[in-house]
Amino acid sequence: MSGKRMKSSKAVIDTPLTTAQKRLPENALKGLTVAPGLRVQTMATEPMIINPTNIDVDERGRIWVLEAYNYRFVINSNAPNPKGDRIMILEDKDGDGKAETSKVFYQGPEINAPLGIAVLGNRVLVSQSPYVWAFYDDNGDDVADRKEIVFQGVGGEQHDHGMHTFTFGPDGKLYFNFGNAGITLKDKNNNVVLDQDGDEIGPKKYQEGMVFRSDPDGSNVECLGYNFRNPYEPAVDSYGTIWQSDNDDDGNKGVRINYVMEYGNFGFKDEVTTAAWRTDRVNLESTIPLQHWHQNDPGVMPNLLQTGAGSPTGILVYEGSALPLQFQNQMIHTDAGVNVVRAYPVKKSGAGYTSEIVNILNGTNDQWFRPADVCVAPDGSLIVADWYDPGVGGHRVGDLQRGRIY
Repeated sequence: MSGKRMKSSKAVIDTPLTTAQKRLPENALKGLTVAPGLRVQTMATEPMIINPTNIDVDERGRIWVLEAYNYRFVINSNAPNPKGDRIMILEDKDGDGKAETSKVFYQGPEINAPLGIAVLGNRVLVSQSPYVWAFYDDNGDDVADRKEIVFQGVGGEQHDHGMHTFTFGPDGKLYFNFGNAGITLKDKNNNVVLDQDGDEIGPKKYQEGMVFRSDPDGSNVECLGYNFRNPYEPAVDSYGTIWQSDNDDDGNKGVRINYVMEYGNFGFKDEVTTAAWRTDRVNLESTIPLQHWHQNDPGVMPNLLQTGAGSPTGILVYEGSALPLQFQNQMIHTDAGVNVVRAYPVKKSGAGYTSEIVNILNGTNDQWFRPADVCVAPDGSLIVADWYDPGVGGHRVGDLQRGRIY
C-alpha cells in the first residue's frame, strides 16, 4: 500500500458480486476501501500463500510469511497437515508490487500454528508456544540449516493467547510479549528466566499477559509490563517508546491501545485479589470498557485509547515518508475482528498522550478481510497480511485454502 493517488478511494463495482465471486483472488480489491491519498494492490494470494498469521520484511524487501494451516485443528475438526506449517519467503523481483516467486524456508511438524516471525540477518525467530525457535541460514540458500530453542515453557500451545512476535528495538534489544495463557518463561535449558530484579518470571510476581525486553540472544530479560489480557505485538519507535494493543473479553467493546510505561501494571485483573473485572468493587468505573481494565484502581496505567470491539493483531510505528503526513511517525495497526487497518495519531498530553482513530484500509464489502499483520517495505509502502476467513475469535477457523498479502 503506497501513497500514490487514485481518482477514487473506493474500487468501482459495476454489478454486485455473488458470494462465490467475492472469494476469488482477482476480486479481492473490490471488497476493500482505502483512505484518500493511498492506493492498494494485491501482492500475493492463494495458492502462493494460505492462512498468514504474521509477516516480516528483510533488508532485500522480501516478505517472510508464517502460515498456520494447523491452527486449532482439534476444535475445528480439521485434518492437520502432518508436514507441519510453513515459513515462506515471497519476492517481487521486478518491482511491480506483485510477488513473482515464493519458496519454503522451513516446514516441519514442530511448527504448529506459529504466531510471530522476526528476520534478523541470517537468524529467524519464530514464536509458537511453548517455544521460541531461532532458525539459521548459514550458507545463504534461503533454506534453514539448523535451529535452536531460545525460550520454552510458555503456556498457550495452539492458542492465540500464548507467545507472540519479536520486534528489534533501536537499542539493539528484542521486545516481545505473550498473552494471559503464557504464564511463565523458561530458557533453552528449561530454567525459569529471571527478571531485572532476579525474580522468576511467573505468576508468583506477575499477572496475566506480559511484555518483555532482552538481549538478542535471549539473555538479560526484563519484564516491562504485566496484567494485560492478550497483547499481540509490541511496536517500538526510534526513540524507544513502546506501544501495543490488548484484546478484551470478546464482546465487551473494550479493545485498547497502550503506551507501555515501563514496569507498569495494566489492570486486567485486580492486582491484590486477582479478581476479574466483573467483580463489584469500590470506585467502580462508569462503563464496561473502563471496568474491563480497572482504570480507577490505584497504580493502574491509563489506557491511551479504547477502540471498541475487535480482535487486534499486528502493530508498528510508521517512520517512512511515502504515506501522507498524518500517518508519518504514528502507529499503524491491524484489527482482524472489525476488518480494518488503522492509524492512531498521537499527541503529547501531560505525562502521557492522547490519540484518535484514522482508518487506512477497510473490508467494507468483504467481511472475510482479516488483517493479521502490517510491516513496512524498504520503499516506505505498507505490507498487509490477510488471514482471510469468514470469522475470527473463539479459536475458530472457517477456511484453510485462502490468504492474501496487499
